[in-house]
Amino acid sequence: MKSLIKISVIAMVLLTIVSCKKDTRPNYQFMPNMYESAGYETYGENDMFANGMEARMPVEGSIPRGYVPFDIENSTEGYNLAKTTLVNPLDSTQVDLAKGKALYDVYCGICHGNKGNGQGNLVKREKILGIPSYDDAGRAITAGSIYHTIYYGKNAMGSYANQLKQEERWQVVSYVLKLKSDLEK
Repeated sequence: MKSLIKISVIAMVLLTIVSCKKDTRPNYQFMPNMYESAGYETYGENDMFANGMEARMPVEGSIPRGYVPFDIENSTEGYNLAKTTLVNPLDSTQVDLAKGKALYDVYCGICHGNKGNGQGNLVKREKILGIPSYDDAGRAITAGSIYHTIYYGKNAMGSYANQLKQEERWQVVSYVLKLKSDLEK
C-alpha cells in the first residue's frame, strides 16, 4: 500500500512537470527583461530623457560609418585651394578606368558628353546650355578642381557627394583627366 502511494505521488509530480512544458517558448526565463523588452516609439514622448523625446541626437563630433569628412569649404577660395593642393590619393594600381567610365556614363555623360567635349544628350536637345569642354584652356582643370566640383557642384551642376562614395569620386576624376588628355591630343 505504501509503495502504491509513493508511485502515485511520483507519477503526479512527473505529470505536473511534463504538463507545464511548452515547446513554443522557453520554460524558464532567468532574465525576463532581455526576452520581453519594453517597446518605445521612435518619436514618441517619454519622461526618461530631459527633452521628453525618445529620438536622440548623435553624439557631438561623431562621424557616420563609412563617411570621410572633406575639409575644404564650398567657396571660390576652397575651389582654388582644391585646384592647387588636392591630389588623387589612388595610386596607379587602384585606378580603374573601366569603373570610372561606367560611373561617368551614369552621372556625367548626359551633360558633359561621352568624350568630355560638353556635347551630352541634354546639351544636344537644348535642355542645358553652356557645358564647357574639358580641354578649355581657360578652365585648366586639375584633379582637385574636379573632385571639389563633384563634391559640392558648381554653377548649374549640383553635388554628387550623395551618389558617389569617396573612392568612386576619385575613379571619375581619373577618367575625366583621361578624357581631358584625349581631347588635348
